[in-house]
Amino acid sequence: MAQAGFGKDRAGWIKSQVRSVLLIILGIGSASFGLESFLVPNGYIDGGVTGISLLVKFVTKNFPLSILLVIFNAPFILLGLKQVSREFALKSILAIAGLALAIQFIHFPVLTEDPLLIGSFGGLFLGVGIGFAMRGGAVLDGTEVLAIYLSRNSRMSIGDIILMFNIMIFLAGAYLISVEVALYAILTYFVASKAVNYIIEGIEEYTGVTIISDFSEEIREMLVHELGYGVTLYEAKKGFTKKGELPSSSIYVVYTVVTRLEISRVQDGVNAIDPKAFIIMNSVKDTVGGMIRKRAVVH
Repeated sequence: MAQAGFGKDRAGWIKSQVRSVLLIILGIGSASFGLESFLVPNGYIDGGVTGISLLVKFVTKNFPLSILLVIFNAPFILLGLKQVSREFALKSILAIAGLALAIQFIHFPVLTEDPLLIGSFGGLFLGVGIGFAMRGGAVLDGTEVLAIYLSRNSRMSIGDIILMFNIMIFLAGAYLISVEVALYAILTYFVASKAVNYIIEGIEEYTGVTIISDFSEEIREMLVHELGYGVTLYEAKKGFTKKGELPSSSIYVVYTVVTRLEISRVQDGVNAIDPKAFIIMNSVKDTVGGMIRKRAVVH
């Protein structure tokens, strides 16, 4: 029985990893298409680390975008190794390397020279790509990792930090290139951010996860001791009974709050314990106090 359970867990893990890889590949394809067919050949920029890379490329005219993306994302991925997980950092390294290789060796056709279409569809495909990568447990742009880190050491929310970061990029673009390019960059960033939010099904920085399962104690131990999250238990009773019968079976409901980058890890961990668990996810604007930061796990 133990071997059968182990085999089932391993099969579930392999299925989860294959799904992550496919999502990341889709993300790389969409992001590289948006960059190559719209933004790069027309001299447009975006926000985040991608925007910095594009800005440096257009100013210097010497460095390939693929190399710049790797160089500027590297510090944020190292930060993600500490703030999120080793698995997240590894997936992000592979995703960014894949994007760099796609830009270097796959040349998509330039589809339009219309400024409005460039800003709109360039941002759309780039945002969709970033969103798919995040659904796969990785990032193609390290800005959000930096924002998560800074928000834990300040009173500012993740959204505020990302906005301020991008405002500086747009101002630099207006000064170094032109005001018109900066204005279209704001449009590109706006479309990209909406696309990311749509793909990952949540416009907020944090997600509250409620888990209802007969294996609540095992799930609590997994969240606390394996993943290092803070949890809260609510005592409840099952309400699905025959007509006229009162609920009698008591259970504990597990509640935790995680960042968007960590949702897939929680889902995979819960499914490995109880595939029939009822999981409810709600958007959370921000949090103050508590234990959102992951605790170090001693192995």
